[in-house]
Amino acid sequence: MGNVLNEAETERPLIQSTPPSLSLFQRTCSESRKLCHIAAPSIFSRLAMFSITVVTQSFAGHLGDLDLAAISIACTVLISITFGFLLGMASALETLCGQAYGAGQQHMLGIYLQRSWVVLFMSSVLMLPMFLFATPLLKFIGQPDAVAEQAGVVAFWLIPFHLSFPFQFTLQRFLQCQLKTAIIAWVSGGALAIHVLVSWVFVEKMRIGIVGTALTIGFSWWLSVLGLLGYTIFGGCPHSWTGFSAEAFVGLWEFFKLSFASGVMVALENFYYRLLLIVSGYMHNTEIAIDALSVCVTIYGWESMIPLAFLAATGVRVANELGAGNAEGAKFATVVSVVNTVLVGFIFWLIIVVFNEQLALIFTSSSSVIQMVNELAILLAFTILLNCIQPVLSGVAVGCGSQAVVAYINVGSYYLVGIPLGILLGSLLPSGIVGMWTGMMSGTVVQTLILTLITMRYDWDKEVRKAQVLIIEEASPNR
Repeated sequence: MGNVLNEAETERPLIQSTPPSLSLFQRTCSESRKLCHIAAPSIFSRLAMFSITVVTQSFAGHLGDLDLAAISIACTVLISITFGFLLGMASALETLCGQAYGAGQQHMLGIYLQRSWVVLFMSSVLMLPMFLFATPLLKFIGQPDAVAEQAGVVAFWLIPFHLSFPFQFTLQRFLQCQLKTAIIAWVSGGALAIHVLVSWVFVEKMRIGIVGTALTIGFSWWLSVLGLLGYTIFGGCPHSWTGFSAEAFVGLWEFFKLSFASGVMVALENFYYRLLLIVSGYMHNTEIAIDALSVCVTIYGWESMIPLAFLAATGVRVANELGAGNAEGAKFATVVSVVNTVLVGFIFWLIIVVFNEQLALIFTSSSSVIQMVNELAILLAFTILLNCIQPVLSGVAVGCGSQAVVAYINVGSYYLVGIPLGILLGSLLPSGIVGMWTGMMSGTVVQTLILTLITMRYDWDKEVRKAQVLIIEEASPNR
């Protein structure tokens, strides 16, 4: 066992032990560098891909309040559901590819990738009626007729964007499991640069309008898919991609069962704060309320890409230290991760409090919308600060193999605590949106407290023993 770990340390510098003679400050800097080595490419790629949506909304916002409301509702109600569900389903690939890579069965990664394409693409096709019948669906949940009609037009042209998810999410996980994160960052950055240019041509020069903005986002995401796919099949992964195989059609039902529950959980979690936009449909000055909340939700989603990247990095670091038999190192990695992400959250808290009007100008020139964003800025700032802690604590659980527990905690905190309290406060306070948002923040507080208690109660020596048993099982030739 010791030889295996020594070889792993030689090949993977991220798990090389930090000399105990170093000071606390030096150890913290060393651990922070290891975290950033993993997180930095992931942060960049996540921000770049999310920024494609932000750019699209900013162009739509300058077309008019109705256009911004329409594309915001279409992205919030439809895209956020399918995005979250398919993103969650793709997490099954992390489990399967991670196990195969650890067992030295790299050729199976390509099989699992193709199997995920089949299952996720079929699932995305089954979800198409949501886009085809978006207008009556949005009217049913209380959106104004004008917004629902325009959002229905947008939804139809967002179908290519939706169909890119099965390939984008699975290719990213396939490459991340092999620590090939640099290519993801390069492709994402290139897609964002091209998207800005294409959006400017379609919307500003050719005056295609809201249809053009919807088409550009799908084009740019498919461009990213083609870049990752080209790298994968044309020599970038010679050991894990050995060509298309009929084995991809074996075990589809097992893969679906593994991924479905996670898909539902992530979809519900991803949809949580976006419920505010649906509630805004019942307010006076509906278009202004939707526009202001869409700006806040977009800024929140934009910033959340950073703690989500730290989630992945924390999971890797904790798993590395546990696998190396270093209980104290896993605990220290957890503390450093939390400190780093809280610092990031505080920086964004400060930016939003000081520059909230300037941030709103990115998306709209409407003075009414800017004023409402200014009124919601404090709530947005504290929501972002709270949501910087939870992903890292979830990452610790991922590193320990406790993803299912965290999924239930998240959904329970949001939908059994946050939503009911949000409805109560929304009906009691003068501003329904402020009351609803405040109540929903309480769900995040409960979630963070529970995860903090669980993390503090971890028996790290026990987690090391569990990790070592798993390594031995993976290395067994009879597995």
